[in-house]
Amino acid sequence: MCLAVPGKIVNIDRSVPDLAMAKVDFSGITKDICIQWVDATEGDYILAHAGMAISVVNAREAEETLEDLKKLERI
Repeated sequence: MCLAVPGKIVNIDRSVPDLAMAKVDFSGITKDICIQWVDATEGDYILAHAGMAISVVNAREAEETLEDLKKLERI
């Protein structure tokens, strides 16, 4: 089992063949994530684990999840 937090793709780099990488914003923390195996574009929300995108998620659901996580921080 893994824990994945939604992140928003801010930039995609396809300069290396067969290795699409993206800068992904996870609530203010930017990480380089491999998006080679998901159909994602700039502005999409993804779930990632161990540096790999594992799925693209609905923007509304991602934003709701991020809001819920912010509420948990206040508890």
